[in-house]
Amino acid sequence: MRRDTFLKSLAAMAAAGVLPAQAADVNLKMMIPANPGGGWDGTGRALGKAMQDAGAVSTVQYENKGGAAGAIGLAQFVNGSKGDPNTLMVMGAVMIGGIITGKPPVSLTAATPIARLSSEYNVFVVPAESPFKTMKDVVEAVRKDAGSVKWGGGSRGSTEHIAAAMLAREIGVDATKINYVPFRGGGEAIAAILGGNVSVGGSGYSEFQQYIESGKMRPIGVTSPTRLKLAPNVPTMKEQGFNVEIGNWRGVYGAPGITPAQRKALTDLLQKTVKSKAWAEAMEKNGWTDAWLAGTAFDEFVEREFASLRATMVKAGMI
Repeated sequence: MRRDTFLKSLAAMAAAGVLPAQAADVNLKMMIPANPGGGWDGTGRALGKAMQDAGAVSTVQYENKGGAAGAIGLAQFVNGSKGDPNTLMVMGAVMIGGIITGKPPVSLTAATPIARLSSEYNVFVVPAESPFKTMKDVVEAVRKDAGSVKWGGGSRGSTEHIAAAMLAREIGVDATKINYVPFRGGGEAIAAILGGNVSVGGSGYSEFQQYIESGKMRPIGVTSPTRLKLAPNVPTMKEQGFNVEIGNWRGVYGAPGITPAQRKALTDLLQKTVKSKAWAEAMEKNGWTDAWLAGTAFDEFVEREFASLRATMVKAGMI
């Protein structure tokens, strides 16, 4: 192709808006306060990729630091990124639940709230070889001997932990008797489920999807008000007679001590990202629901969420 023809082609593509976006000169650091393989890890990496594809940032450096419902990663983030406008930390309902139950020395209020991104509901699964065929089978076993059923999932205070406690209360069992085994990341939980080291596992559907589709795990209930689009054959907890409904939202925080202008810049980058094709594809692939919320509205939401989850945990007998 002649040079003048090539340049005319480029000009035409630019006018049509089909040229790749020019990446902003931002080298972003992403703290993922969980081990690889879980929901926060998937969210953080999908977000980073979408930010690059949308031209919002040029590079993304990820760091996984699991443990204590994200409190260990939170502490490292707060202590190591003060005033850094090019850092983000993935967080969500699980971190709030963990803070309520664990009362870590570093508070979430030390970091800067940026935005809520997505939400999803939990699915409970059993290994393919499990004698439990339905959630009612699990409930019968829990009623006979609560400790005989091992529930595996995220850290203590996670939404799947809360859901198990809510179920116990629903069936008249002391929630403190629930045998819950916390894991620092989705990879560990999946290994435990597949290995038969826990009786029932809980997490977002996207984390278990490949194992469900391959027949290695059997889904027995979801904590959504209606059946999931990704799993239309899996009954909700409610339709099985158990009033257990709880969602799991995820968002991001910025570093402590950034200026209002720097906070706005990060928010703008994220707003650009959530409108991108790459993020839309990640949302659809994982069955996530859009839950965008930023600014003062997000600040107020987090405050309400602390109060709401604490009340739910008290009612379920967790605290």
